[in-house]
Amino acid sequence: MDLKGIKLTWLGHATFRFQTPAGRSVLIDPWVMNNPKCPDSEKDLKKLDVMLITHGHGDHIGDAVEIAKKYNPTVVGIPELIGWLTKKGVQNTAEMNKGGTQTVGDIRVTMVHADHSCGIQDGDQLVYGGEACGYVIEFSNQLRFYHAGDTNVFGDMKIIHDLYAPEVAMIPIGDHYTMSPREAAYACGLLKPKTVIPMHFGTFPVLTGRPSDLEKLVKGVEVVQMRPGQTIG
Repeated sequence: MDLKGIKLTWLGHATFRFQTPAGRSVLIDPWVMNNPKCPDSEKDLKKLDVMLITHGHGDHIGDAVEIAKKYNPTVVGIPELIGWLTKKGVQNTAEMNKGGTQTVGDIRVTMVHADHSCGIQDGDQLVYGGEACGYVIEFSNQLRFYHAGDTNVFGDMKIIHDLYAPEVAMIPIGDHYTMSPREAAYACGLLKPKTVIPMHFGTFPVLTGRPSDLEKLVKGVEVVQMRPGQTIG
């Protein structure tokens, strides 16, 4: 898979780090220091320019406030989630909503739908965090990635293909809380990516889906199984 100057690192679960062709650092779903699948060598980010958050569950925003305060990246998310982060002292934010596109640093970000719940565990309270979402990310080399966030398959994934045609799709396959490999294979048929990178599996025993199961169910799609801490590109 030729990423044309982009470097992609999987930090485990649904957390990914991009290095753009210009050398900027982008983090999706900041669950790093407390992520049991993130290697110790990757828990210190060194620098961060942009943070994208798909929704407010703890396994996606668990370290968001600490990371945002330490590195001061531009934080992108749905308004209700950004409002909560602002109350926690996060200052550099760029809220948006589904269907919107904005340029953040040297990437173009489009927020798209996800079929999932969203609640922020704030102490002993459960706070509404807006709807869950996914992102289509376009880099300066015109390569487009789709990070689905946590989601079930939904028919409008075909619209994501028709409008944005992402070449690479990062989709959950773990089952129980998201798609299983069966639904993920159907999603590949709607999205028609060249490459799919499975995520959100194996972190906990209940997440039983495996990339090998997905490989058996798809045709004409390259399935790239990454190891936590692995960088490609």
